[in-house]
Amino acid sequence: MDSFEYDLVILGGGAAAFAAITEADSRGLSTALVNTGLPLGGTCVNVGCVPSKHLLAMTDTANVPRENPFDAVEYSDAEPTVDWEKALNRTDDLVGQFRQENYIDVAEHFETDVYEGYGQLINDGTTIDIVDGADEGARVTGEKAVVATGSSPWAAPIEGLEEVAYETSESILDRRDLPESMIIIGGGYIALEWGQILHRVGVDVTLLQRSEHVLSEMEGQLGREMQRCLRDEGIDIVTGNRFERVHTGREGGVAVETTIDGEEQIFSAEDLFVATGVRPNSKDIGLEDIGVETGSRGVVTVDAHFQTTNPDVYAAGDVIGEPMLETVAAKEGNHAVKNAFDNGRASIDYRAVPKVVFTSPEVAAVGMTEREYVAEYGTCTCRTVEMEDVPKAKAVGDTRGLLQVVKHHETDEIVGVHMVGPRAGDMIPEATLAVKFDLTIDDVIDTIHPFPTFSEAFKHACQAFRRDTSAMSCCVE
Repeated sequence: MDSFEYDLVILGGGAAAFAAITEADSRGLSTALVNTGLPLGGTCVNVGCVPSKHLLAMTDTANVPRENPFDAVEYSDAEPTVDWEKALNRTDDLVGQFRQENYIDVAEHFETDVYEGYGQLINDGTTIDIVDGADEGARVTGEKAVVATGSSPWAAPIEGLEEVAYETSESILDRRDLPESMIIIGGGYIALEWGQILHRVGVDVTLLQRSEHVLSEMEGQLGREMQRCLRDEGIDIVTGNRFERVHTGREGGVAVETTIDGEEQIFSAEDLFVATGVRPNSKDIGLEDIGVETGSRGVVTVDAHFQTTNPDVYAAGDVIGEPMLETVAAKEGNHAVKNAFDNGRASIDYRAVPKVVFTSPEVAAVGMTEREYVAEYGTCTCRTVEMEDVPKAKAVGDTRGLLQVVKHHETDEIVGVHMVGPRAGDMIPEATLAVKFDLTIDDVIDTIHPFPTFSEAFKHACQAFRRDTSAMSCCVE
C-alpha cells in the first residue's frame, strides 16, 4: 500500500471540502482530498443547485406566455415545446464547466492532491484508506482530518417502496425520456422545485404531502401560499396523507395507497418520484472504529466548533445535519480548519442563515417563525403584507405572495422574516442582515428603499407595526 503524509486530510469533495482546502492553503498547510461518491464538486454542482436552478430557469422561460398578465401582449394558441433531452444535455455541459472551473482548477491552484475512490477512516482517525475506485490501495495520513461526505436522497419507509422503481433528484438527471404522469411523494423544496420543472415540461404532476401543507418546516403561511400558487398553475397537491403502501398499478405504472381524513384513496401515475429528504453519507466510512459518534439518520455529532467526539477529527456540511445548504457547508468547512489548527472557537449563528426555494414564485426565510416565537415567549407580534399591496407587484402584474415580519415583543428587534414572491431570493439578504445584527423595525423604516421594488414589501411590513398601511401613499415614510 502506498502511503502519503499531509497536514490535513479531507474525506469528501463538495463545498465544505473545498472551503476547507482554501482555508488550509492560506495557512500553508499541505492537504489531501479523498473524493468519495459523486464527481468532484459534490451535490450542489453535480445533482443539486446548478442543474435544478438551470432547469427551473429554462421552464420558467417556457411558461412566460401562459403567465403573461398584459392584455396588450398576445400569443398564439400554440404551447411552448421543451426538448427535454436537449435541456439535460445543456445542463450536463453547464455542470461540467462548473466542476472544471470551480473545483478541479481550484484544487490544482491550491496544490491539493485529489484521490478518487471510496475512503475509510482508520487508526486514530486521521488516516484514510482508499478501498475502492481509481486510487484504490492508497493511504493518506494527516495531523487532522475533516469529514465532509455530504448527503444522499433518502426514501421514507413506506410499505412496498423498495419493490418499485422510482426517481430521485439525482436519478432524474439521467432520464432522457419523461412519463406522461408522475406522482411525487414529499412536500419540501426538492418536491416543489422538481414538481414545477416536470409540470412545465408537460408531465401531469400529482404531489402527495404527509403534512397539512407543503414546506412544513417553514412558516405556515408560506406553504399555504405556495399550494395556492402551484395549484393555480395546474399541479395537483394533496395534503394530509398517511401513506399505506406503494405497488405496481393494475395497468402498469405505479399506485400509491394513502389514507386522508380516515378515507382510503389510491393515486396512480406512470412513474414515481420520491422526495422525502436526504441522509448524511456517514455509513461504512469507519466512524465508529475511530470514536466518532453519530445520531439520528447517521448525522455526525459535532460541537459548536465542528469537532467530533474524536478530538483530531472535525466534520462539516450535510453530514452534520441541518441546515443542509451549500453556503452553510462552505462556512462550516472554513471554520473546521480554523478551529482544528488554531484551537479556534469559530462557530455559526444558525438563526441568521437564510433559506430559499427557487420555485416561481420564490420562497425565502430567515430567523424564527411565528410558531417558534410563541413556543419560546408565549406571545408573538407579527405583521404580514400581501404582495398585491406592493406597488411594484401591481405594476408588473405579478401579485403572488406575501411577506411576514416577526419582531421581539419588547425590543422591536426583527427576529424572523418569511416571504413568498417574485425575487424573494434576492430580497432575503436585507432581512438576513436585520436578523444577524439585531436591527429593529424602525431601523428598516428609516432606511430609504428604492421605488418601485419588491423589497418595499419588507419596509411595508415593518411600517404595519406603526401605522395603517392601507391608508398610505406609495412613498410615505
